[in-house]
Amino acid sequence: HIRHVPLMEAGNAFIKRAMDIVGALLCIVLFSPIMLAAAIAVKLSSPGPLIFKQERVGLHNRTFKMYKFRSMTVQKASEEVSKWTTKNDVRVTPVGRFIRKTSIDELPQLFNVLKGDMSLVGTRPPTLDEFAQYSPYHKKRLSFRPGLTGIWQVSGRSDITDFEEIVKLDVEYIDNWSFWLDIKILLKTFLEVFTQKGAR
Repeated sequence: HIRHVPLMEAGNAFIKRAMDIVGALLCIVLFSPIMLAAAIAVKLSSPGPLIFKQERVGLHNRTFKMYKFRSMTVQKASEEVSKWTTKNDVRVTPVGRFIRKTSIDELPQLFNVLKGDMSLVGTRPPTLDEFAQYSPYHKKRLSFRPGLTGIWQVSGRSDITDFEEIVKLDVEYIDNWSFWLDIKILLKTFLEVFTQKGAR
């Protein structure tokens, strides 16, 4: 049995969505020079599309296309995944390696947040293959919008590779959600990105 969590209450849902819209707009303005520079670098470094779109599963099992700056050669772009490629993957371009290490490749997901596909803070959105292997317990992660960042990320980011541990952290986040928890996770995310702690 999956109990209803506080976020599903209308007031909390409104607060979280308002924070997503305001936060995403502010971040787009703040990081627009970085995104422009990244876009130019990606286009000049190798032929292919600027944005990589990957099918993910989001809120209530609905699929959506998650955006990233392309970081792989175009021949292999269809194989690209968000977090689980090896550190020295030859498919990743030099520019791609830099934007992954600095998390710049994730910035287009701010537009996913504006669209309502994602939240600034949430659970990690699974791929279709991952979702096909989910048990009912795992699907509890999808009672929230997936996040650009989340409690699993600030608890170690790419250092955490055990799936059950990630699910445990996501469920813990869902059960204990609050406005201030989201603020705390966002602040820790900025700190870890700037220090490149746990980044790949």
